[in-house]
Amino acid sequence: MVRLRLDLAYDGTGFSGWARQPGLRTVQGEIEQAIGRILRLGEPAMLTVAGRTDAGVHARGQVAHVDVPEDRLGELDGNRGPLSIDERLAALVRRFGGVLGPDVRIYRVSVAPEGFDARFSAMFRRYAYRVSDAPGGVDPLRRWEIVWHNRPLDLGALNAAAARLLGEHDFAAFCKKREGATTIRELQRLDWVRGPDGVLVATVVADAFCHSMVRALVGSLLAAADGRRPVEWPGEVLRRGVRDSGVHVAPAHGLCLEEVGYPAPSNLAARAVATRRVRTVTEQLPSE
Repeated sequence: MVRLRLDLAYDGTGFSGWARQPGLRTVQGEIEQAIGRILRLGEPAMLTVAGRTDAGVHARGQVAHVDVPEDRLGELDGNRGPLSIDERLAALVRRFGGVLGPDVRIYRVSVAPEGFDARFSAMFRRYAYRVSDAPGGVDPLRRWEIVWHNRPLDLGALNAAAARLLGEHDFAAFCKKREGATTIRELQRLDWVRGPDGVLVATVVADAFCHSMVRALVGSLLAAADGRRPVEWPGEVLRRGVRDSGVHVAPAHGLCLEEVGYPAPSNLAARAVATRRVRTVTEQLPSE
């Protein structure tokens, strides 16, 4: 078996999220089907992804890995004879382009370094969330990637509220609880800028995110920035540690996974082992 790393992007509008679901169109399902078809696999391919995204969420810098029989890559050899591994992987990228729909693109395939795990080896995930408070609404050509907020937003208030959420905390107040899963995360960056086009863009970076965390954080910050709540409120919700009915989860289509960061190849396996640990609030993070 050989482990392949896939770097990919997708428009989440037409997908029921990343994860395979019977009877629904998902990113994982489409790519696994394409791999099986191209490599003529007897059993379905099984993808592992860096960050599972919900329905409507986009990605520009998603990463996944898949283990395939090495001899199946021979299916990619050309008419002129056997190809090198790099030539085979380049051919695989071209085949993906012909098989997959236009809303999902695999733009690079490589042999993964020893110890690489797309999910557990990751050091951080970086998301962007895009909001427009323009009085007339969002540019119609960008309506699937920008959320319209129909109240004026104060950039200073957004950043002041966001600063109160940084650091390692139990983000239970902003996560949908899952059995056996920790809600402790290290929020490494959360800040906003307003671009020349007037669109507000949040950059959100953490070691990992729990379910609905980014969108719940954004929902609380929007309430603090449009005057419905005080700037201190998101931080107070975090400290209470329980879901607050005042926190509305922001719409999915404003969210995009922009980048997944990994350590040097020599540290991949150790990072994966460290990440699998269930942390407590007092437990020190693994060194990165």
